[in-house]
Amino acid sequence: MNTRTGRPARAAQYLALAAYLVFLAFPFLWLVSTAFKPPRELSSLHPTWIPKDPTLGNFRQAFAEQPLLHAALNSLVAAVCAAMVAVALATPTAFVLARRRGRLSTAATGWVVVSQAFPFVLVIIPLFLVLKNLHLINSVPGLILVYVVWSLPFALWMLTGYVRAVPRELEEAAAMDGAGRLRTLVSVVAPLLAPGIVATALFSFITAWNEFFFALVLLKSPDRQTLPVVLTHFLGAEGAADLGPLAAAAFLATLPSLVIFSVIQKRIAGGMLAGAVKS
Repeated sequence: MNTRTGRPARAAQYLALAAYLVFLAFPFLWLVSTAFKPPRELSSLHPTWIPKDPTLGNFRQAFAEQPLLHAALNSLVAAVCAAMVAVALATPTAFVLARRRGRLSTAATGWVVVSQAFPFVLVIIPLFLVLKNLHLINSVPGLILVYVVWSLPFALWMLTGYVRAVPRELEEAAAMDGAGRLRTLVSVVAPLLAPGIVATALFSFITAWNEFFFALVLLKSPDRQTLPVVLTHFLGAEGAADLGPLAAAAFLATLPSLVIFSVIQKRIAGGMLAGAVKS
C-alpha cells in the first residue's frame, strides 16, 4: 500500500525537478542559440531554437568592440584573490566558532544573517567613503577587499557547519598525541574540511566573478573594469542592445563558472568520504 502511494509521489517529485531544470536551462540555452545566430535570424519575427546558419561573427565582433580579455583578467584576479582570502580567514574562525559555542557563536550567526539581509544600495555610500579614505577607489585591490567582506559571512557560515560535522574524537586523539590547536587544525581538521573549503572557495569565486553593482560604482577607469561591467557597453544610449555580440560575450562570461563546477563537483561529493577514511 505504501509502495503504491509512494510511486505517484516520487513521480511527481521527478516531474517537478525536471520542470525546474528546464526552467533554469531555458535562459542559458537561448543565450547560446542567440550567440551563434547571424543578424538576419536575430531580427526574424519567427525565432528558432537552432540557428539555421550558425556563425562566429558575433564573437569576432564582441572582441573587436570591447576589451573582453582584459576585463576577464580583471575579473579573474578579483575573484581568485577574494576567494583565497575569504577561505583563509573563514577556516580558522569557523573552527573557533564551532568548537566554542556561546555568545560569540550566537553573535557571529546573527552577523551572518543580518549582513546577508542588507541590500547593496544601503551600504554602497558608507562603503564608498571608507574606501575613499583608504585611497582604494578605482582600484582592483579595493574591489577585492569589498568582495572579501561581502562573501566572508556566508563562507564562515558554510565552514562552521563542516567543522561541526568533524568528530571531536579526532581532535581529542590528536591532543593526546601532543598536538596543539594549530597543528590539530592543519593536520587533522583541514584535510577533512577539503570538500567544504573547495565548495566555499567556489561560492566566493562565482559571487565575485558575477558581481556587477560594486564594480560599476567603484571602478571608473576602463582598463580596470570587470567583465560584467564591460558587458553593459553593448547597450546603446537608449537601451537598444547589440544582441548578437552581447549574447556571445555573455556566453563566454558564463563558461568559467561552468567549467570550474564541472571539474570539482566529484571532489565536493566524494571528498567527505575520502577524508573520513583513516589510514
